[in-house]
Amino acid sequence: MNDLNIRTMRPDEISLAVDWAAAEGWNPGLADAACFASVDPEGFFIAELDGAPVATVSCVNYDARFSFLGFYIVREDLRGKGYGFRIWNAAIAHAGSRVIGLDGVTAQQDNYRKSGFAFAYANVRYGGTVAAPIAPQAEIIALSDVPMAAIEADDATVFPAQRPAFLRAWIGSPSHVGCAVVRDGWLAGWGVIRPCRKGFKIGPLVADDRAAAEAMLSALLARVGGGEVFLDVPSINRNAIVLAQDFGLAPVFETARMYTGAIPPLRLERVFGVTSFELG
Repeated sequence: MNDLNIRTMRPDEISLAVDWAAAEGWNPGLADAACFASVDPEGFFIAELDGAPVATVSCVNYDARFSFLGFYIVREDLRGKGYGFRIWNAAIAHAGSRVIGLDGVTAQQDNYRKSGFAFAYANVRYGGTVAAPIAPQAEIIALSDVPMAAIEADDATVFPAQRPAFLRAWIGSPSHVGCAVVRDGWLAGWGVIRPCRKGFKIGPLVADDRAAAEAMLSALLARVGGGEVFLDVPSINRNAIVLAQDFGLAPVFETARMYTGAIPPLRLERVFGVTSFELG
């Protein structure tokens, strides 16, 4: 244990955490590593023994008040030896006095509670194969045509912190496709679809109502030609669950969204798809 070395990952090493996440069945996006590095380059940690990776974790600081923890993985053959606890503590220390959020596997909820996390709600991953729908034309525009200031302001209604650097990286990634619904000059919804190790994930998917969310979901699926798709839905948004089911998607697994303290009020009734389980 004394030989365990915990250090900050270099930006090019974040791909290791993404690869390990893929091996765990979390199906990360193909461009996730580059996008995630845009938030807090000091927030990704690796534990090594004799130069070989043992464990990973991230705890990215979005601002002075909020962090999000993810990529908490210990190499399967070395679990139960205390390495995870050591790197976990390093990540928590990086957050300082900030409130920390995470999407944890439900089986680990009790362990997260011991570290001060409280359950907020479940996020459920829905998945399935969808034929390319006919893309709706009315109201739909490319997300790149929406001013970033408008997207950032809208995102602040559904996420606990301002995250302009991340949004720019996420929306601007060449492999990501975004669209928006504009009504009477007002941004009524927006979403992004991205290629993953397996199929596509849609997230975020934010909308004022079911009609706007459905129009964007159809438009995004049409833009990639349909196929296998995954949508992570807050369980407390009944309209989002029904939308996923109406598109023929079925539950794959769920996570527990947990926080260490109070966060600003969020309009979760507008969240039809979570951005990611790793960075919130």
